[in-house]
This record gives sequence, C-alpha cells and structure tokens, in this order.
Amino acid sequence: MTHSKLWMDMFVLGLPVAEKILRAVIVYLFLIVGLRLAGKRELAQLNPFDLVVLLTLSNTVQNAIIGDDNSVTGGLIGATALLAVNYVVVRFLFRHQKIERLAEGDAAVLIHKGVLQRKQCEAELISEAELEAAARRQGLDGLHEVEQAVLEPGGIFCFIPKKPQPEDARHRELLDKIETLSRQLAALRPAQPPAV
Repeated sequence: MTHSKLWMDMFVLGLPVAEKILRAVIVYLFLIVGLRLAGKRELAQLNPFDLVVLLTLSNTVQNAIIGDDNSVTGGLIGATALLAVNYVVVRFLFRHQKIERLAEGDAAVLIHKGVLQRKQCEAELISEAELEAAARRQGLDGLHEVEQAVLEPGGIFCFIPKKPQPEDARHRELLDKIETLSRQLAALRPAQPPAV
C-alpha cells in the first residue's frame, strides 16, 4: 500500500459533507425521542439488560451516522455535527423551560414520607429490588432509611434519608463537644492572671 493510498483512505470522504451532517442530526433526534419514550430507567442503567441496550444502541446507530465512509475526516465531521446539534439543543432548552420539561419529563417521586409509591415505580418500570440497590449504592442500608426517593429526568436517583447518617451524627456530636470545650476555655482565660 502506498503512502498516498493510506492518506486517501484516512482523510478523503466517501460521502458528501452535507449527508454526513444530516445523518448525524437525524440519528441524534431519533435517540433523543427514543430515550424519552423509553423512560428515565434507560438512563439510570439499573441492570445489565439496560446497559446492554445502551451499548448495542450506540453500535447500531454508528453505521447510520457514518454510512459507507470510514475515513477519519468523516468521523470527525459526524462527531462535530453531533456535538454542535447537542450544543444548540441544550442552549435552546435552557432558554425555554417549558419545552425542556416536555423533552426531559418530570422527576418521579418513588418514595414519599417513607412510603414506597408502587404506582410510580410501576410507571417507571423500577422494581423495589432495583430501588433498594440504588439506595445501597448511595450509602443507605435499605429503603427503610429513606424519607424520599426521586428519579430525576436525567436518570439520577436522589435519596433523602429519614435520619442523619451515623457518620453525620458522630460528626455533629464531635463539633458540639469542641464548641463546648471552646466556651469552657474562653471562660477560664479571663480568670487566669496575666503572664509576667
């Protein structure tokens, strides 16, 4: 293989630039709509099945974006188009909160005042075991410690514990003792005679 063939294979486009950009935009929009319809669960990646779907999804749409072009230039154009479309969409949604809420959806309250909201969990296709595992990943012993659990539109779980964590309670206790000792020391200082 000659050097010129190598450079041609790497950098000469196999498709027109407009087609590369259009392919990336169409796939981007499809994935946004598809993931919105699939729900927040897909973004949370709760189990191996969800992870497999996301990984194979990225591999599946790769060919739709690159087409018959495997050049570095084509890949860079496709990636740039995806980044540019994402930048425009994020800026647009930032300025239009109502459309953003429609596109991303609302947060789902899965536990409220310590009570599991089964209907909401069913709507999000999240089992109690999956929610329990997510709580443990955030340092809680189980759902019995959760006051409120929310699945955010981006697929992130937010847990509010019923009581302070043991580390937090111990930290607060130590701070209170330090404060008490500081007050006692301050009270003792004026009683001591000045050093000569």
